[in-house]
Amino acid sequence: MWLNKNIKELEAAKQHYTSYGKAFGVKNELNVLVWLSGLLVVFILILCLPWTQNIQAKGLITTRSPQERPQELNTVIAGRIEKWYVREGDLVKKGDTIIKITEVKENYLDPNLLARTEEQIRAKEGTVDFYRDKVTAIQNQLAAMYQARELKLESLRNKIQQSLLYVQTDSMGYEAAKTEIIIAKDQFKRAEELYKNGLISLTEFERRKQTLQVAEAKRTMAENKFMNAKQDLLNARIDLNQTDREYSEKISKAESEKFATLSDVTTGEGDVAKLKNQFSNYAIRNAFYYITAPQSGQITKTISAGIGEVIKEGEMVAKVVPRDFEYAVEMYVDPVDLPLVVIGQKVRFLFDGWPSIVFSGWPNVSYGTFGGKVVAIDNSISTNGKFRILVAEDSADVPWPRALKVGGGAVGMALLKDVAVGYELWRRLNGFPPDFYQFNEPVKKEEQKK
Repeated sequence: MWLNKNIKELEAAKQHYTSYGKAFGVKNELNVLVWLSGLLVVFILILCLPWTQNIQAKGLITTRSPQERPQELNTVIAGRIEKWYVREGDLVKKGDTIIKITEVKENYLDPNLLARTEEQIRAKEGTVDFYRDKVTAIQNQLAAMYQARELKLESLRNKIQQSLLYVQTDSMGYEAAKTEIIIAKDQFKRAEELYKNGLISLTEFERRKQTLQVAEAKRTMAENKFMNAKQDLLNARIDLNQTDREYSEKISKAESEKFATLSDVTTGEGDVAKLKNQFSNYAIRNAFYYITAPQSGQITKTISAGIGEVIKEGEMVAKVVPRDFEYAVEMYVDPVDLPLVVIGQKVRFLFDGWPSIVFSGWPNVSYGTFGGKVVAIDNSISTNGKFRILVAEDSADVPWPRALKVGGGAVGMALLKDVAVGYELWRRLNGFPPDFYQFNEPVKKEEQKK
């Protein structure tokens, strides 16, 4: 019943609409159903096909190593351009001379600056040597002073010891003289009594009186001698102290002169070191008059041009682009896609100027695309509001063209999870993000052993 009803409707449509009859100019209307059914089956099959989710972003060709990127040649010192040794586009090797400049600062205009500075160094070193010799002479003088002081003090100590013995001897003589006068006085008193009683003669009495006077004279002489010995002892001790003090003053003065000379030596050594540092700075500055290529490459741009033109410190004079470098692509991804990107993740590239046929969901059937691996992800956001990632060449894939240049454009597709086409259409219609998954890079055998 349903089939007969549809056939009648088709007949009516064919009679009323001429275009319908021309479009389906077949006798058997069942062919339309077959075609529609076939298209439906094909559409369902397409929805079941696998689709590789991806994140697309534009990037620029760069290098992984900073020293392989275009490098500016800057002058370290201010100067005047004297001669160019290269032209734009020339290929240079590491160490080749690019430009020569001459001095413009008045402190360095002397052509014999290094020789004169070296003469100053030698003169200062000679002064330091003289000061060292003076220190040696003062040390010898001090040694002689110490030795002379010891001899002099030893002599005075011996003199004090001798005076002490004299004091002891004179003291004993003085005591003997005092005892003798006591005896003489006693004898004189007895003789005086005997003389008064008439027992002795006047001659004997006068002899006793003379003996008393002689004893008193001896006592006076012994006392004077004893006092002189004590005075000599005191003078010897005073001489000892005075000699010790005089030699101490001389030694202190010599020590002071020695330390002053040592200070001059230290000052001179500091001046020599300063002059040597200055000499090294002058020598290094002379090397800056010639600007050489830091690495092999091509001269692509010269900033300063004319002979005689004055350039400032740190000013760029030319730019060198290395000839050999390791390719990499610098890409920026949105923050919402950052969790989907991990180290070691596969990326497909389309390079500017390189023919390609791309099927974003089927990277294996694309033509003119090249593989890469994510090697670095920045932890901070860039000024453009996106995160920077660095992708290097995949050694397991087709090598990148050697004709690529630094700064060229590229479109990258970070490959994510494989899903069905129908699921991908449903995700895009609903605005859902790509599926997150953890990418596990194959572990090498050496790392497994570790």
